[in-house]
Amino acid sequence: MDKQSSRPKVFSLEWLKSQVATRQQRARLLIKTIIVAMGGVFCYAVLIAPGFLTIGNGINMAQRMPSIIIVAVAQTLVIIGAGIDLSVGAVMAFCGSLTAVAFCYWGIPVWVAILLGLLSGVTIGSITGLIITKGRIPDFIATLGMMVTVRGIALILTKGLPVPSHFTVVRLRAYLPPQVIWLGSGRILGIPASLIIAIAIVVVGWLVLNHTALGRSIFAIGGNKPAAILSGINFDFTKIKIYAISGLLCALAGIILIGRMNSANALMAGEINLQSIAAVIIGGTNLFGGQGGVIGSLFGAGVLSVLSNILNLHNVQDFAQDVFQGVVIIGVVIIDQLRRRYGR
Repeated sequence: MDKQSSRPKVFSLEWLKSQVATRQQRARLLIKTIIVAMGGVFCYAVLIAPGFLTIGNGINMAQRMPSIIIVAVAQTLVIIGAGIDLSVGAVMAFCGSLTAVAFCYWGIPVWVAILLGLLSGVTIGSITGLIITKGRIPDFIATLGMMVTVRGIALILTKGLPVPSHFTVVRLRAYLPPQVIWLGSGRILGIPASLIIAIAIVVVGWLVLNHTALGRSIFAIGGNKPAAILSGINFDFTKIKIYAISGLLCALAGIILIGRMNSANALMAGEINLQSIAAVIIGGTNLFGGQGGVIGSLFGAGVLSVLSNILNLHNVQDFAQDVFQGVVIIGVVIIDQLRRRYGR
């Protein structure tokens, strides 16, 4: 019998259904195989990583995680609302640098300097939201432009130098205050204070998304914008509030970061953009909006932090780590789309 005679002569509905079912089974098998393989590699890397299962390494990871957790919460709100924020790292750097400059060079009291940094984050986020809504600019383009602009302003503010710096000793009035250092490096009952703050932010983010009108509006505009507008949701105002909250959280993450580093730098947090997006996707949030949650993003941030720590323990170069993170992001997006298309 030739090959042509073996093909169905009539493309019946039953035949089409069988073909779809076969594709779904293959896709599910592929997803499970990839996940099992990734899990095996991860477990192997953990077991052979030198010093991974030690208290000191655990504390080190706990101190490095809070910034990405807080920014991942911000990115979750943005992505659920069918947006994306590429300016999170630049906002962190600017707000952290502004806080440090205000205290160290301008002589402003510490809590006023911190408040100034937080308000600057809210302002930047609100401006971004206005550009997107009133200027009808796509989120990607608006936040990309804001990323370059804010990073440039941060460099002008610090003159491209760390804060404080021995090159600016004439202007220096004080070093970073102990309150900021405590936010980044202090502990409460042996637990990093920054990690407790980050977990509190996750809880607040969960409450906002699941038990407030704002949370329902975010899901609505991300899932079906025309239907949300017809139901009476103010799309522009909701979008502005999302980015204002994102700016506030990024400012807080930036202040925590300078406390951990004991220094501010206009070029810091350059990798947080992709890391926060990857954490959100790994946590199960739909990249196209309408679905997701901050608890999953917390898990995703933890996975990325552990992977980064393992690579550092294996002395993998930073450039190679960037390649690895890029591959992970692409792989996770592919798996996520296959899972959503063909089911779990």
